[in-house]
Amino acid sequence: MSALHLVPALPQAERTAAGGPVQATENRRVLQLVDENREICAIARGTVQAAIEVLAGTRPIQQLSRRLDQRCLASLQHRAALTRRVAAGPSPTAGRLHRNPAVRTVRACQVAAGIYEASAVVVDELRVRAVAVRLERSNQVWRITALEIG
Repeated sequence: MSALHLVPALPQAERTAAGGPVQATENRRVLQLVDENREICAIARGTVQAAIEVLAGTRPIQQLSRRLDQRCLASLQHRAALTRRVAAGPSPTAGRLHRNPAVRTVRACQVAAGIYEASAVVVDELRVRAVAVRLERSNQVWRITALEIG
């Protein structure tokens, strides 16, 4: 029979950098980045869905005023007005623009500390669209500073 050797655990302060406090700190940092990435994807998904609904005329633009900066909000409002004008025209498919949107996928990556860029794929009744979003942290709140809807 072989003997089982038990080695007492060293106190945390005595562990080496290979598997001790340094590794635990690195693991926490990776988990924080993963959690932050999930948060960004959730924010991007909800905001993109809402923006497409604004273009469809089914959601008031004021609901996005806390998430979008002023430039993005004005641009989205202008595009929504143009979309309504086109929808009122003679084209039979124009009235179905941006109808029943569904966000299929969202991807995000950190480009700098407190700055992420995300892309989303949105499907509506007529076509598939790509959406690009830039999010920046300001006073512990994520704001969208760029919104491009294809």
